[in-house]
Amino acid sequence: MEAMPSKRDALHRADPAGPNFKLADSPLYWLARVAGRYRLDMDMVLKPIGMDVPRWRVLAILTEHEPASVTELCDHAVIRLSTMTRIVQRLADSGLVSTRPRDSDGRVTEVRLTVAGRDAAVSVHAQASRIFYHGFDGFSAAEVAALNGMLQRLFTNFGLPPR
Repeated sequence: MEAMPSKRDALHRADPAGPNFKLADSPLYWLARVAGRYRLDMDMVLKPIGMDVPRWRVLAILTEHEPASVTELCDHAVIRLSTMTRIVQRLADSGLVSTRPRDSDGRVTEVRLTVAGRDAAVSVHAQASRIFYHGFDGFSAAEVAALNGMLQRLFTNFGLPPR
């Protein structure tokens, strides 16, 4: 019977500078793969309804955080300002969002969903739900909650300066 590897051994195998590094033991490798696979699956269901993942992310964020400045959207989506500006412009051009200067600070561009944007968000949420349940088949609610907790901790750690 093979002994379970210790937590320390698992960390060393996941350390890219470690002598026993194995890519398949790296949670970051798996996060990147899962994110890539999710994006491919989402692209497959979104393309037929005229949507893509970047625009879906903005619609999803605005569904919960509206109005939002372009900078606030960047913070939620964790993408560059120039990229978000292009996404918001595409959404505005297609009539899914409206933009205007914020009343309290005219230098800030505020983004809101239009009626068409809300309708598109409902349609996209339905497709995202299909992909979610497919990906989390066999997971319990407790496992999903535990994974969310670990990912939130990881996100916070990466936001801190490296030691």
